[in-house]
Amino acid sequence: MTRHFTETPQFFLTAPSTCPYIEGREERKIFTHLVGENAAALNDLLTHGGFRRSQNIAYRPACEGCRACVSVRVRVSDFVWERKFRKIMKRNTDLIGIERPAQGEDEHYALFRDYLESRHADGGMADMSFYDYMQMVEDSHVDTMLIEYRARDIDSGISGDSEGPLFATALTDRLVDGLSMVYSFYTPSEHHRSLGTYMILEHIDRTHRLGLPYLYLGYWVEGSQKMDYKARFLPQERLGMEGWTLVTK
Repeated sequence: MTRHFTETPQFFLTAPSTCPYIEGREERKIFTHLVGENAAALNDLLTHGGFRRSQNIAYRPACEGCRACVSVRVRVSDFVWERKFRKIMKRNTDLIGIERPAQGEDEHYALFRDYLESRHADGGMADMSFYDYMQMVEDSHVDTMLIEYRARDIDSGISGDSEGPLFATALTDRLVDGLSMVYSFYTPSEHHRSLGTYMILEHIDRTHRLGLPYLYLGYWVEGSQKMDYKARFLPQERLGMEGWTLVTK
């Protein structure tokens, strides 16, 4: 059995593959394993250095001649609640976000399949089975959770819980200085709710209420329709050659 020591992690480089964000380019990633009792601390350290987590792997783009993928984190205490954001929050006041253990469940997987078939039918995750989904959610040695967004029921104001219909789900890591949104999916038919934006806004509010400074959104790629939405959440910090730089507009 191979053992991975998080005190001195080993890093590996993937073979070139087609870039999913910029047509005509190839991508490579550098990665390491997040395992053992120090996995959470290593995940914190690497996230601060621009890595993202997928299951028990931390990875970062390492493409020759390209630095288009930029790590982004929102400064939640200074976040500007523009009118359009307040309207989205008001539109979804009938939903409640509930923290759950990171466990694969049939109801979540059904929503996940609906989301993929509607939004990413030709993507790399389109063929994921329930077992694959369960691995994505549960294969983690760090502090992670699922946040369900359900319709409020009659007892929600008392219990802080709900058994109402499921509208959206986010897989989220807890870091020492914030929350990191690993993956999220939602009911594709509820266009008027802007659920993708709503989950980010709710995470910004949630992070602020926890007294933590940052919400990590992963990579922003300028000019990529898939990633361009992340630039809307300001002020934010972007990781460059000289460290994290504040962006206000």
